[in-house]
Amino acid sequence: MAPPKPRPLLAPRWGVADQPALGALQSERPRGDGSPVTSLGTHRLWSAIARDYFTLTKPSIMLLLLVTTVPAMVLAADGWPGWNLVIATLIGGVLASGGAGAVNMYIDRDIDAIMLRTRKRPIPRGTVSPRAVAIYGWTMGLASGPWLLLTVNALSAALALSAFFFYIGPYSLYLKRRTLHNTVIGGFAGAIPPLIGWAAVSGSITIEGVLLFAIMFWWQPPHFWALALGLEEDYRTANVPMMPVVLGERETKRQMLLYAAMTWMVTLIFGAVMRLGAIYFVVAMVGGAGFLWCAYRIFRGQGTEGTRTMFRFSTLYLAALFASMVADRMLLR
Repeated sequence: MAPPKPRPLLAPRWGVADQPALGALQSERPRGDGSPVTSLGTHRLWSAIARDYFTLTKPSIMLLLLVTTVPAMVLAADGWPGWNLVIATLIGGVLASGGAGAVNMYIDRDIDAIMLRTRKRPIPRGTVSPRAVAIYGWTMGLASGPWLLLTVNALSAALALSAFFFYIGPYSLYLKRRTLHNTVIGGFAGAIPPLIGWAAVSGSITIEGVLLFAIMFWWQPPHFWALALGLEEDYRTANVPMMPVVLGERETKRQMLLYAAMTWMVTLIFGAVMRLGAIYFVVAMVGGAGFLWCAYRIFRGQGTEGTRTMFRFSTLYLAALFASMVADRMLLR
């Protein structure tokens, strides 16, 4: 009787034996002379696993954290706050943001399996188990509180945990699935990072920190609605009540114009309150005008014309705006 074939490595846990990473591992068969197999397959497997778990943290959102948190710290300190504090704050922010992203993917796994944009995420592809994702996300998110409490201060820890719980609770479980206001109200979590940075240095919430929060709060809806306009049918198929699905393109475009104008206004108010100089105001004026023009172009256009440009420009605008805060404070002190 022939001996039974060995089971593929990790197949019972993943539930899938024919994934690319596993296929690479299984292709490394023992040589006829009895010499050991190469480690190339194992390396590819672990690289794929690491890539999947990195994807679960929503890296683009974590990059947004970096772009908005550090400038807030520089402004609060009126200069460079020190590497130890910056690194400790960013680690805490990454834990909260990455954990929230992973738990959100666990909660949204049914939606992600339907939408074309998200079908290639790790859970829909079957490369990680939902249970493992939930444990991973909760561990990261909850760890952000003690980390920030011990290395930074209690206020930054409380803000990070509030953003984490709001994103996975009210937003992921209710707002995203039940109301067209999901993007606006859900923006609370996305607007917290600069407030965390401000609190990490000052230990308090002041009008300057609130205005940084307001910039992010007003910026997010037109940024994400630009994406939603291009994916309207995808959201409709998944039964996600995004504004274009519920109220239509025209009203969404009108709201984008309003929020872009509010973003521009708040950035100028912030510059005046902080007494920032020419570097910031040039970027705020030119970038804000460009942001508003992109929104106006979409409003006047047909269908999804200009939405990709708006989505990309809004990202560059935000990065340039926050970078100009640092440049202004560090170079024109």
